[in-house]
Amino acid sequence: MLPLIGLLMGIALGLILKIPIPPSYAKYMGVAILAALDSAFGGIRATMEKKFDDKLFITGFFSNTILAALIVYLGDRLGVEPLYYAAIVAFGVRLFQNIAAIRRHIFKSRHWE
Repeated sequence: MLPLIGLLMGIALGLILKIPIPPSYAKYMGVAILAALDSAFGGIRATMEKKFDDKLFITGFFSNTILAALIVYLGDRLGVEPLYYAAIVAFGVRLFQNIAAIRRHIFKSRHWE
């Protein structure tokens, strides 16, 4: 439940505060948001599977987000622009895997299969 509440609070704060992000940070924010969403949906999945651990969720959330931003930063500093695609692909795949697992869990719990 904690990941879902955090996700909803983050979306609400983003919509209310409307903090502008400079274009130079757009890649960083995009990848960091993707990593954060991956962690949030991973937490929702873990909750549904009754395997949720709050310490693991919090540390994973921040480490994934920081790692994603570091990958983008290193790519920029090394002149390897497409390096951030690795983070996009990795976190994107995990995000879709978590959403698929959540969907399967919902269908199984509702006996729709």
